[in-house]
Amino acid sequence: MDWKYTVLGLVTGLLVGMTGMGGGSLMTPLLVFLFGVPPGTAIGTDIAHGAAFKTVSAVQHRRLGNVRARLAGWMLVGSAPMSLLGVWVNVELVQRYGDDVESVLGQVLGAALLFGAVGLIAKSLVRPVSSEDPGWALSTRDRLAAVLIGAFGGFIVGLTSVGSGVFFGLTLLILFPLRAHKVVGTDIFHAAVLLYVAGAAHWAAGNIDFAILFWLLLGSIPGVLAGGHLSVSIPEQRLRLLLAAILGLAGIKLLDVPGAGVIVVVALSGGLVFLLGWLGRHSWVRVQRARNGRAPAAID
Repeated sequence: MDWKYTVLGLVTGLLVGMTGMGGGSLMTPLLVFLFGVPPGTAIGTDIAHGAAFKTVSAVQHRRLGNVRARLAGWMLVGSAPMSLLGVWVNVELVQRYGDDVESVLGQVLGAALLFGAVGLIAKSLVRPVSSEDPGWALSTRDRLAAVLIGAFGGFIVGLTSVGSGVFFGLTLLILFPLRAHKVVGTDIFHAAVLLYVAGAAHWAAGNIDFAILFWLLLGSIPGVLAGGHLSVSIPEQRLRLLLAAILGLAGIKLLDVPGAGVIVVVALSGGLVFLLGWLGRHSWVRVQRARNGRAPAAID
């Protein structure tokens, strides 16, 4: 069973490395749906995993100058305390509903995943700001918006582990004059710090399975590094739309929509075949270009 967690971490790492999001949105429902991990434990373990997982990327983006630290700091003013409130609500649900908590948290998580799917689709359609004012400084409106964004997103992250990439990245794109790479860097930097806060609360509540966490990290860390290289050649918009479809299907399954099981299996199988086919075609074109002495290029 342990190697299966490593494979899950590897796949998640690849997707996060290629798209910049999807860690919590994918990991938690897969732990619940595929491995039968209780939702409370899955959420806590996923948050702890995300903290370690995104730190690797956050350090890299900080070194590259892709992080607006003050903006991330104002977001943390709202997100850190509200993430603790989200964890408290999570624990209260466990204590109140006992054996029925899987159904309750599953419904909450399913709704959050559907929100994440809509956010991903919107983010794929929103064009990032083409230029950034080098003299741009945070105004009072920017600080207030950052705190409110952090408060709402932090609560959802603490409660469900979903939203650190989808929600924060989308709102940064829409509300602030940032280049795309700075949106990604600031989002990841903020998420890494936020997940440490929420992860500590889940650790205190006993919601983290450290054995699962170890095996997940064994796959996800090399996965995110490999995914970063693949992101150069794979069309980001297509991957995000595919990921949005996966999140939507997972949300439908957790909400127990009639016929969801069959829909999920068929759709995921089709998506996997499409992705493998695209990667195979891409590899073949690269080989042909190399034989002809031409530099490989991205395929649209």
